[in-house]
Amino acid sequence: MTTTSPDGPFHGRPVIALLAIVALMLAAANLRGGLVVVGPLVVEIRAALDISASAFSLLTTLPLLCFGVMSICVPWLTRRWAPQWLTIAGLMVISLGVGLRLVDNYPLVILGTLLLGLTIAVLNVLIPGLVKAFFPRQVGLMTGLYSVTLSMGAGLGVYLAVPLLEQFGSWRYPVALWAILPLLCLLFWLPMLKVRGVGRPANPVRISLWRDTLAWSITFYMGLQSFYFYSMATWLPKILLENGLDAHDAGTATALINLVGIPFNLLMPILAAKMRSQRLLVLGTFIVSFAGLAGLWWQPAAAPLLWATLIGMGCGSALSLALSFFVLRSANTAQATALSAMAQSIGYLLAALGPVSLGLLRDVGGDWQWALMLMLALQLAQFTVGWSAARPINVVPDQDRN
Repeated sequence: MTTTSPDGPFHGRPVIALLAIVALMLAAANLRGGLVVVGPLVVEIRAALDISASAFSLLTTLPLLCFGVMSICVPWLTRRWAPQWLTIAGLMVISLGVGLRLVDNYPLVILGTLLLGLTIAVLNVLIPGLVKAFFPRQVGLMTGLYSVTLSMGAGLGVYLAVPLLEQFGSWRYPVALWAILPLLCLLFWLPMLKVRGVGRPANPVRISLWRDTLAWSITFYMGLQSFYFYSMATWLPKILLENGLDAHDAGTATALINLVGIPFNLLMPILAAKMRSQRLLVLGTFIVSFAGLAGLWWQPAAAPLLWATLIGMGCGSALSLALSFFVLRSANTAQATALSAMAQSIGYLLAALGPVSLGLLRDVGGDWQWALMLMLALQLAQFTVGWSAARPINVVPDQDRN
């Protein structure tokens, strides 16, 4: 997966470059919507499938586990097939996976969820590498656009669910939307098969980064920021409700986490690409995240919108920084893919532990104090590994070490 020019395969070709940008962004938009759309439809889906709350929870927790298990396999796939072909196949399987979640058969719904999670894991890893291959001179801007589109896809999945349900009278319509959209993306990805210089390498070599301390710093930064985001997205409404807020205010505060993060999704990679070291960005991200969590721990009902805003700023910034490290700390597309696979595999396994860990601490302690103290301690850990990840050096594959 190498490019024939340091400026990328689209240098001097603005039309095909624009088509590639649209293709990348549309793919990103389909990486969350089909997963999160079931959240607002929980009552209708449980009734249709006649399942318990714990059985329904598998529809949201299984994909995170799939992300962790499948991500590490992506470099192996890229040594055998061109990333464009993998992306096209992935979009088709996403459509199939969402389609299976439309049926009134719980085992088939679980199968669709597994297909969805495994395939999204592949594209999660592939796209940062494709950004570096397609646009090596614009990695900051393109990583920012990718991060924004990823968040907006998730936001649309949640935002459109209930209006489409009310408009058409069935929960299947908002879900079916996310089975159709990936197929429309194929119109933009088929021309990408003709792009030269981006494909399966002639002499594919397995790249291992397991002995590289920088790779481990980036991996734990990815994992801890994912732990942070999924924990807050899951439990913030409950924390606020148990501290005297009504459902409307708790919902508004939770929505701010995603909304506030969007501009930081775009801004952080652009700034990161202009800096040799990103330590100032890591420090700023830590300060706002720690302040938001500290406020939530100290006096949750005093300024819930402020705490949620600070948490959202931290979540959006940390995600974009983690994605930026994949391309900024690697020398080529193959290394970027290997680093992305390692970080996302372990990172999402850590993320899957987040909501469970906080829930257990809440049950044991009787309130949220110990859970929030854990989150504050993990912010210190995230800052430490982020400080290391922000060093202006590249990862060194294990095979290149003496």
